[in-house]
Amino acid sequence: MSLARLRRKYTSLGYGELASTVVFVFVSQRFATQDGNVALWSALVPLLLILVQGGSYWLLARRWVGKSSMPEHYASAFRAFQALDLIALAVGFAGVVIYFPSHAGAGWLIVGIWLFGLIEYINYFVLRLSYPIWSWLPSIRKRCLPQLVQDMRSATSRTGPLL
Repeated sequence: MSLARLRRKYTSLGYGELASTVVFVFVSQRFATQDGNVALWSALVPLLLILVQGGSYWLLARRWVGKSSMPEHYASAFRAFQALDLIALAVGFAGVVIYFPSHAGAGWLIVGIWLFGLIEYINYFVLRLSYPIWSWLPSIRKRCLPQLVQDMRSATSRTGPLL
């Protein structure tokens, strides 16, 4: 893939994640209920954090893709986000459980939002999950590292291992 095409792809991915953030906020508010509002935000905040970080990553990565590796200060920031996201997901899960709404339909929607946040976390920091639908299963079986993790590792390899 040409550098210009790759940069366009990263631009599309970045703005797509940021647009998803806005959509989740507006659509979630459509389904918010008085007794499920805390649970909703408990599920939504970790997802929004991960989507904003993902969008930012793709837009920032246009600077080094095909030219160099991720600058160490970005790698350090994304390592911190990785830990912060796990904490946010854990706290969010606790909020969903504690404040689970009395209306089961709203509750399961909230659980779905939290699970989507977990899937996004896995997709960015553990195992690449996003592939075209026609090649999804064979691609998942390859167990590829997400591009963000590859970039963080390449930044580390330039400066030596981090503890």
